[in-house]
Amino acid sequence: MSHYKTTLANEAATLALGKCLAHALQPGLSIFLHGDLGAGKTALTRAMIHAAGHSGHVKSPTYTLVEPYLIRLQERNVNIMHFDLYRMSSAEEFLDAGFREEFNEHNICIVEWPEKADGVLPTPDLNIFLRVAGDGREVELHALSDKGIACLALLQFAPNL
Repeated sequence: MSHYKTTLANEAATLALGKCLAHALQPGLSIFLHGDLGAGKTALTRAMIHAAGHSGHVKSPTYTLVEPYLIRLQERNVNIMHFDLYRMSSAEEFLDAGFREEFNEHNICIVEWPEKADGVLPTPDLNIFLRVAGDGREVELHALSDKGIACLALLQFAPNL
């Protein structure tokens, strides 16, 4: 499966999707989150990071641009690098900060506002598009690589449960 689309009725469903995605994470995976302010990108990311094993506070890296979270995955330590590029004024800032090196086979990179670094970011394994729809959200997941396809294949999400 390379595409998945569903409606999330409320924030609880968004958090449930994040928890399900956490069980499909693998080292080296990169996920780009697209959507307007308030679409649920940070909420989804927080749920993923907590469900992946981080027990502390997960803050939005709006001002720091990136926050690392060490988790245990497949019997090894893995960093989840949570990027929020909203405040970047140019794609070159991403390169100047040395962030590109974080995209490797050891880290999981989750990027909010990837369009702010368009042209310098590597191609993601998974694109997630969130749109406000009434009180809920519409979400589309697009796999762009074998890792992305494997992630979606492992996704066991039932939004109405």
